Amino acid sequence: MKTTVLTAGAAVTLALSLALAGCASKPQPPDWQPNAKSALDGYTDAWLHGNTAAADAEFARARRETASTGRFDNVAQVELVRCAARVAALDYDCAGYAALAGDATPAQQAYAAYLAGQWQGLNAGLLPEQHRAVVTAGTLAGVQDPLARLVAAGALMKAGRITPADIGNAVDTASHQGWRRPLLAWLGVQEQRAQAAGDAAALQQIRRRIALASEG
Repeated sequence: MKTTVLTAGAAVTLALSLALAGCASKPQPPDWQPNAKSALDGYTDAWLHGNTAAADAEFARARRETASTGRFDNVAQVELVRCAARVAALDYDCAGYAALAGDATPAQQAYAAYLAGQWQGLNAGLLPEQHRAVVTAGTLAGVQDPLARLVAAGALMKAGRITPADIGNAVDTASHQGWRRPLLAWLGVQEQRAQAAGDAAALQQIRRRIALASEG
């Protein structure tokens, strides 16, 4: 699976991928660039499918490759890929990026704030294009890429702007892709809401889905 987040969410990693891959008409990029992209792709795939050990190993490889440049912005970008993938599964731990935030670019800082739900005063123009409308309109409508959609849903959740329809959209997206980790996270949100509403029928169905998705 190709990494489509950066992200965070998808457009940000796309930007990173373009920067790493270079252009066919130019000289071949240095080895660290394709190596880092390959490792990020592996990290994202393993993380979304719930394989933590493999994800950690791939991320460590990506970070080593970018750290070899001695540039904080390169490493911060890799850390933001990890942040975004985590946000897709409602995990907001972004300590790796936080340690580099002071040396990050303005666009990277804006994206990190977006992921953290810190939208007050946020310059949406610095965000990847498909995430700008999420901030201004408060909806997932228009976010076509599946991973970017889940990242946006996680950001909406953190910002306290998520709607029941968007929660359902996140569940359906993760389910369609077969991404176990975000699916279980978003089903958990539905479970909590059904329980709070006293909807016993919905609660039973959601718990059956959680049990099924947890197999293996």
